[in-house]
Amino acid sequence: MTDVSRPRNRHPRTVPLQVLSLGLPRTGTKSMQEALLKLDFKHTYHGFDMIDHPEHMPRWEEATDAKYFKKGKPYGREEWDDLLGHCAATTDSPCALFWEELLESYPEAKVILVQRDIEKWYASFDDGVISSTWGPGTDIIVNYIEPALGVNIGRTCRKMLLGFFGASNPDEIRRNARDVYLQHYGKIRAAVPKERLLEYQLGSGWSPLCEFLGKDVPKEEFPWVNEAAALKEKIDAIKKEKFLAGAKMIAPVLAMAVAAVTYWYRR
Repeated sequence: MTDVSRPRNRHPRTVPLQVLSLGLPRTGTKSMQEALLKLDFKHTYHGFDMIDHPEHMPRWEEATDAKYFKKGKPYGREEWDDLLGHCAATTDSPCALFWEELLESYPEAKVILVQRDIEKWYASFDDGVISSTWGPGTDIIVNYIEPALGVNIGRTCRKMLLGFFGASNPDEIRRNARDVYLQHYGKIRAAVPKERLLEYQLGSGWSPLCEFLGKDVPKEEFPWVNEAAALKEKIDAIKKEKFLAGAKMIAPVLAMAVAAVTYWYRR
């Protein structure tokens, strides 16, 4: 159960949230973040922000429990300002998974949708997201190391994915993924007025994005980020960090156990 007693206004709204890039993970979301940052939408929230700031995780878990598991109060403008008050734009999950709430809370924000060929997206999503969120090594981190360290990154990421894809395990996510993907884009198209929506095609460069957002075209090339490599690097670093932290935690206990066994053996 999440802690609802935390103080509010951790990030009071300091800039208007102007852009919601609501494409799902593995649709060029990291490239879009870099592009929006270059266009001076500071800060642009990406899934890596959530991972880099574990202090955000209790709030994301609270929002997830309310939206997908009917536990607690659904998030509204006050709660989103508290969590995303420092942001001018969002991209990637977890924000894309809360698109309805964000659209309702920020009705003036412009919306960007980036969509990939569904089979290419599915292969990339399965390999980069599902398979890295579940597995023997991740199970050790989620079930043992993170609880010992008092963090909940893995647990919350799993909850989000299971809730969004209407699943109870990773295999069900895989079965539901394509249908939910198509539904996600269809629902957003139906909900957002055309004048507020840009369907951006990967490879289109700066022009359509800058025209839509009313920005000058930068001199630099559009920032294409190898998202698969960036995600793998991030996940590998997190796993290494958690295993090292876990090892440091249990090292004194192991040392005491070895000392005790040695003592009794030598008696």
